[in-house]
Amino acid sequence: MITVDQLMTRHIVDIAAGTSAIEAARLMKSRKVGSVLVRRNNEVIGIVTEPDIVRKVVGAERIPYYIAVDEIMSSPVIGIDARRPVTEAADLMEQHGTRHLAVMKGGSIVGILSVRDLLHPVSMDEL
Repeated sequence: MITVDQLMTRHIVDIAAGTSAIEAARLMKSRKVGSVLVRRNNEVIGIVTEPDIVRKVVGAERIPYYIAVDEIMSSPVIGIDARRPVTEAADLMEQHGTRHLAVMKGGSIVGILSVRDLLHPVSMDEL
């Protein structure tokens, strides 16, 4: 059984609530990620993804310099335990209509699992 922690991205990228959508997009570009967690007072309050910026800002003809990430984020962040099977993660994504899950271990976020991660093969050595 392939588990979520075998495919997740361990490098978590976050941004402060109130930061502009343009800064979030720049951060995603520089870190080569498709999402950033939004934090307020060291607590994760949401997630902003590339489609959020495209659909809720650019597609709505809003000016990204003036749109805060907390206006376009998805909240709450849907999470899954790191030891759960990836099939359960895929079902959870479909159920909630999301492409990203926070991966949890001991009540803390330890990674992010994206739909794209589900496409990566796992070598037999990792099983």
